[in-house]
Amino acid sequence: MTYFIKTFLRAIKDFKKNRNPWHRWYYFFGPAHTDYTKRFKSWENMTLKEWLLYYHKKIIRNSPNAKGITISRATWLGVTIQKTPLDAWIYQEIIFKVKPDFIVEIGSYDGGSTMFFASILDLLGHGQVISVDIDRSHFVAKHPRIITVTGDSSSKEVVSKIKELTKNGRVLISHDGDHTRERVLQDLNLYADLVSPGSYFVMEDGITDMFRAGESLSAGFIGGPLLAIEQFLKTRNDFVIDRECERHLVTYHPSGFLKRVS
Repeated sequence: MTYFIKTFLRAIKDFKKNRNPWHRWYYFFGPAHTDYTKRFKSWENMTLKEWLLYYHKKIIRNSPNAKGITISRATWLGVTIQKTPLDAWIYQEIIFKVKPDFIVEIGSYDGGSTMFFASILDLLGHGQVISVDIDRSHFVAKHPRIITVTGDSSSKEVVSKIKELTKNGRVLISHDGDHTRERVLQDLNLYADLVSPGSYFVMEDGITDMFRAGESLSAGFIGGPLLAIEQFLKTRNDFVIDRECERHLVTYHPSGFLKRVS
């Protein structure tokens, strides 16, 4: 009602100033506006938490695959990607700023994020993506900048392989692997020293710790990335949380953009 009154008063002002007021009426009652208004009404009174749950369940993950398993509706160059657009935007800002020789991606699944990273590096004309995953049955990404390392990210063999590949290079790490507190903390401790000063260790999906079991964004267990990050930062003063990377408010990685400062 408030919007209607404001539109009416503006139309009267336009009429008094010999302007055409009808564009305001058409905007208010026109088919495009009416259709959007109907859809918007289901969103306008949502809290941020309600919006995140709706966004994750109805927009991001509302597409069953051939096996009936619900997957992400988002794709990058045709490959399913498990990231929100705003988080992907922050990633490209980080990659441009850091200009890494290597992006180590722990947990790749289909490979949409791997393709996204490789595409950004293509635009920069420099760098490679090292995809680390224990299971390649879903992985379909193909790009000349992608190197695959198959195995458990915390195993001695995989850690040694990553250290050898990234030796003397500028390194950025993205972690989207096992989200239990113990495994997250283990990988943070195993790989943190590979991160170059000024670069980042991005620990993904801390948002799962902020929702109750049964809600679509919950991991289904107690203790995940946020608790691991908190414990990790108690022992490391060379990493800080870069809150600037959370400025869009809607992120799946709260407290997860860890910048190495020394």
